[in-house]
Amino acid sequence: MARGAKLDLKDYRALAGIRRSMRQFLEFSAQAARDAGLAPAQHQALLAIKGMTEPVTIGSLAAWLGIRHHSAVGLVDRLAKGKLVARIPDPDDRRRMRLALTPRADAKLAALSQVHRAELRRFSTALRPLLDVIR
Repeated sequence: MARGAKLDLKDYRALAGIRRSMRQFLEFSAQAARDAGLAPAQHQALLAIKGMTEPVTIGSLAAWLGIRHHSAVGLVDRLAKGKLVARIPDPDDRRRMRLALTPRADAKLAALSQVHRAELRRFSTALRPLLDVIR
């Protein structure tokens, strides 16, 4: 479908199917996090910390997650209390703290990421034809 081209019923059905699939994946992801003993936001934070380029600070995590700084502080406080994240003084600026996953967090994240990857592979089979419609 060319940009600006008129949409037909096939396009609307594809867009609706894509949105439905995305919503289902997000619901799956939230439940998988809860099943692993994490709030969905905690799972997102752990994944961000693991996947972001170094150094990860509360400020950079807040920006990555699209949340306010004080919300990221609370999230990191809860993760630290659960022994999932460690605050490490930045060697270049002792006023700043870097965030690192603990071995416990790494294990939880690895298990969650395995089930997410399997679910994404399953969803990609259903999404591929829908995405081809809107190209």
